[in-house]
Order: sequence, then structure tokens, then C-alpha cells
Amino acid sequence: MTHVVEPMTRADAPRCAELETVLFPGDDPWSADAFLAELSTPHNRYVVVRGDDGVAVGYAGISLLGSPGGAGESEVHTIGVDPNAQRQGIGGLLLGALLDVADRHGGPVFLEVRTDNDAAIELYRREGFEIVGTRTGYYRPSGADAYSMVRRTGGDA
Repeated sequence: MTHVVEPMTRADAPRCAELETVLFPGDDPWSADAFLAELSTPHNRYVVVRGDDGVAVGYAGISLLGSPGGAGESEVHTIGVDPNAQRQGIGGLLLGALLDVADRHGGPVFLEVRTDNDAAIELYRREGFEIVGTRTGYYRPSGADAYSMVRRTGGDA
């Protein structure tokens, strides 16, 4: 199957919320309303990858902050891939789409990731992110720690 990244629609919100409950059960998973709120914010960009049946198997979102081309920066809000579709490159495809948007916006890209999420940390490192700090008890209600990571320079932007 060829995976294609496309903009998230309002109709995707319930499926993304369903995936959140599977992927982040101990850390206050986002609701469909939370995804709808993110989609309604002009400086956010959310994308999905669909399976053969047209249902989202992965999603990701980024916030573009500051001034484009000037003192801009971006923050990855979330990336999630259905456990049945993991290890197929979907996470990298989603992150790549977010980084393309961030590179056009300009400036560094920030994110937080659970300190025990080795697969995600490896993916972020491959894309030029580095750990710049630890946020103790960042995830709620589990109390899991997070690394703060930054990608200081983008592509040609």
C-alpha cells in the first residue's frame, strides 16, 4: 500500500480520538472535541494517513508560532499511528509532512516525547532533533517524564 498524507478533516476527529485511547491510555488522551478545537485554530496544521478502507491509521499536528520567515518557531503537538499499522514508515511520513510545513514557516521545531518512547526518540533523532531537557512528571495523570527536543534548523527555508 502507498501511504499518502492529507489534511485532517473534522470527520477524522472521532477516529483520531479513538486512536488516542489506544495509544495513550494512561495520559489523558485527546477527545474528538480536542481535535476539533485544534483544527479550528488558524496557526495549526493537522494531517492524517488513511488505510485502504479510507479510515485514518495515523495522525499528526503542529502549531506554527511567531512570524513566518522571521522569528517563527513550530511545536509538534502530536503524532500517533494505529498499533496495527506501526513499523510501516507512517510515523516518519507524518513527521516529514509536519517538518515540511515547519521549514516553510521558518525557525526551530520543538516537541515533547515520553522518556521511555524509544521508537519515537529514534525517529526524532533521525530527523535532526536533539534532547535539550527533561520535564519531570510532564504527562498526566501517569506522571511520566518527557524529553524536550528541538530541531534547530530546517530545510531550505
